Amino acid sequence: MNKQQNPEEISEQKDVTVESTVHLIVFRLGSEEYGIRIEQVKEVTITPEITRMPKTPGFIKGVANIRGEIIAIMDLEERFHINAGGPVSGLASSYTLAIEAKDYTIGIIVRDMPQSLTIPVSKIDKAPAFIQDLNINDNYIEGIGKLGSRLIIVLDIFKILTHDEVQQLKTS
Repeated sequence: MNKQQNPEEISEQKDVTVESTVHLIVFRLGSEEYGIRIEQVKEVTITPEITRMPKTPGFIKGVANIRGEIIAIMDLEERFHINAGGPVSGLASSYTLAIEAKDYTIGIIVRDMPQSLTIPVSKIDKAPAFIQDLNINDNYIEGIGKLGSRLIIVLDIFKILTHDEVQQLKTS
């Protein structure tokens, strides 16, 4: 009997591995799709009015009031130097992903309504080594998700900002 149980147990373990999934919030930057693990996203909202703040990096658009909390708003297209084909208007035509890290909360502007997507872990490959080498200080690309003909760049949103940038945001 042990011989029959062992292959079944092994088969069940393989099924668990195959079924292991990652839940992402997917959005476009430029013409590419990006994803952030859903547990890193506190909420998605229509982008409120943004107030520009002095002495902040150009990719920080300013601050906004989201549910009574004043948070910095970041434009990832500008952060990543992606040509988007025009400025983000900042109101009803864009959305903000509120990201809550241990030490700060930040909003990320995206142009289109973000989508929820579940993808098998087996469909996420590590980014090519030369890309990781280029981003040695900003190792924020977790991997590349493949879903049919779609490629989704999976970001670790907590690694997008440097320690110094986080400190600057906390003091602004």
